[in-house]
Amino acid sequence: MTARPIPETVASLMPRAREELAELVAFQSVADPAVFPRSECEGAAHWVADALRAEGFTDVALLDTPDGTQSVYGYLPGPAGAPTVLLYAHYDVQPPLDESAWISPPFELTERDGRWYGRGAADCKGGFIMHLLALRALKADGGVPVSVKVIAEGSEEQGTGGLERYAEAHPELLRADTIVIGDTGNFRAGLPTVTATLRGMSMLRVQLDTLQGNLHSGQFGGAAPDALAAMIQLLASLRAEDGTTTVDGLTGDADWDGIQYPEAEFRQDAKVLDGVELIGTGTVADRIWARPAVTVIGIDCPAVVGATPSVQASARAQVSLRVPPGHDAAEATKLLTAHLESRAPWGARVKVEQVGQGQPFRADMSSPAYRAMADAMRDAYPGQEMQSSGMGGSIPLCNALAGLYPEAEILLIGLSEPEAQIHAVNESVSPEELERMSVAEALFLRNYAESKKA
Repeated sequence: MTARPIPETVASLMPRAREELAELVAFQSVADPAVFPRSECEGAAHWVADALRAEGFTDVALLDTPDGTQSVYGYLPGPAGAPTVLLYAHYDVQPPLDESAWISPPFELTERDGRWYGRGAADCKGGFIMHLLALRALKADGGVPVSVKVIAEGSEEQGTGGLERYAEAHPELLRADTIVIGDTGNFRAGLPTVTATLRGMSMLRVQLDTLQGNLHSGQFGGAAPDALAAMIQLLASLRAEDGTTTVDGLTGDADWDGIQYPEAEFRQDAKVLDGVELIGTGTVADRIWARPAVTVIGIDCPAVVGATPSVQASARAQVSLRVPPGHDAAEATKLLTAHLESRAPWGARVKVEQVGQGQPFRADMSSPAYRAMADAMRDAYPGQEMQSSGMGGSIPLCNALAGLYPEAEILLIGLSEPEAQIHAVNESVSPEELERMSVAEALFLRNYAESKKA
């Protein structure tokens, strides 16, 4: 059986894929009701469920997970004796941030310069469309040769762990021989890549209080303890002068021994301004894949416009700590909490609240599924061999699934190459990458089914 029909079929399905992705992107499915109404996530969940039913999935269900969101599940039975493959994506998205900075509306899929722009186009609504394309191509080429479970998560970006806890309470639901996580991406557009490692994550909110209320800075400034200044000093203690993360008790000197990330390419991908230095030490790959990294992702403080000359009584910040393989996220959370509690200046009262946590992950690339994927990617990307890289982001579900199903093989692929700018304004997906990765996934499913017969 030749692989030619699958690429041709996927190519013919791309106009439909664009229409479907546009429909899915239109849902403002940020899993935080303080940002967008819950009905937006519910609408996206129903859209995903309807898409699965249309493809012949049975047992399609909207699962009410413990964090108050919904994940969508469906099952497509394969031939008797065939292995079962779980396909994962998430339909929730990051907030659009500053909508005025988007060249086109964030929830309106817009084609520009050969790319499709919209929040979630790559991360990870495009991943769900990728799964649909792969399955449709296999149906047109004689049928899907494996049993397929699909799970589309509703709160991955929030890190609140709803699906993880649901899976732990219903351990048979997502059991599979192999799990394909469609939420990472290629190291570079056109270079087929599987993700070998993920950093875990700890998310904390810290509040400092110094006064019963704000004070006139002219009358009291200079002696009254300023909570905002205390917060600035506390947050500064999380980094060395060169920008290296410095959490008391947390080591950060591991090296990355896989594919390297040239500094010039990283500067271009990250859009670092001319003359601005990168932070940290070691190679770029060391810093973003193998070592802890702290980021202050939000501060509650008065806006510049309308600010009054006041000494601030309270300040609050949200801090993200990325935790590489080799570290335990729970222990890293304890260390970060202790650091924040002990380093606040001037006896400021400190309150630290954990709002998210996920363990790091390392894949076993010696498994048969990876060999099947390497062959599939070679065919989908002629002239290219499959590469492996790390990923600085976190997918907490990976460790939950690895713990529940230790015999399952877990592969991480997706559409988020550097130009996609996931989590930033003007997120986009390359339709060429969507097409080729859909071909690769379809060929993988066929290769994997054949390998199980041997």
